[in-house]
Amino acid sequence: MSRVEQLTMATPSLQYREWLARERRGRLSVRAAQFAILVVFLVLWEALPRAQIINPLLTSYPSALWPTFLELLKETPRQASILTHTWFTVFATVIGFSAAMVLGIAIAAALWWWHDLYKVLDPYLVVANAMPKTAFVPIFYIWLGATLSIYGMSLAISLFITILMIYNGFQGIDPNKIKLAQTFGATKGQVLSKVVLPGSIPTLIAALKVNVGLSMVGVVVGEFQSANIGLGFLIQYGSQIFKLNIVMTAITILALISSVMYLAISWLEAAVMRRR
Repeated sequence: MSRVEQLTMATPSLQYREWLARERRGRLSVRAAQFAILVVFLVLWEALPRAQIINPLLTSYPSALWPTFLELLKETPRQASILTHTWFTVFATVIGFSAAMVLGIAIAAALWWWHDLYKVLDPYLVVANAMPKTAFVPIFYIWLGATLSIYGMSLAISLFITILMIYNGFQGIDPNKIKLAQTFGATKGQVLSKVVLPGSIPTLIAALKVNVGLSMVGVVVGEFQSANIGLGFLIQYGSQIFKLNIVMTAITILALISSVMYLAISWLEAAVMRRR
């Protein structure tokens, strides 16, 4: 191949460059719209209470969050630092969704392996997933104590939806791929490990995304009931003494934690999909 032919093949066409430019403009437009929505929300949140259109006692102000955060950084004998509260909530959330993923995959694999077991347990799984888990908060508190009940709530909220999602992902694997593996003499265990699990990676990532939010909901709900530490405890404490600055600061930190965890999972998804 001549040098001219190599350069011709390596040079992108005009249509391709125009398509790249449109894609870039589209991404920038989306980011700009997202940023604009956030700015409008913060401006309205600041302006409406100051204009007395909304009672500031009920909403606080965005400008009050940073001073409140700095105040909550101070640790006293009666009050832990907000960093300690944040760490406790993050740790419990990570433990909750990690346990939900491990148990969910294991139970879904068992249901795939023994289909009759799935037929028996299916209605119970559906009912367990549909039940309002907050009703179990006092029961978990009595059974597990103040700290373990938080982990129990986190696991209870996220486990059953994880099992159902992953099992449906296993069932969605192309049966022709399974038959091909069986034709080459693969055992059931090899079909599970070489065909079903790798083919369900998008479902596993989707379950992980769902679990992050659900596990954090379980942790915060558990902290409402029984904890003396954690962001859920701060929200409950701030509402009881009518200090909405504390409540809004804790909620903002929860939003930031959720965003960071979602971005981390999105990065993991991109890395895994590139390898595939």
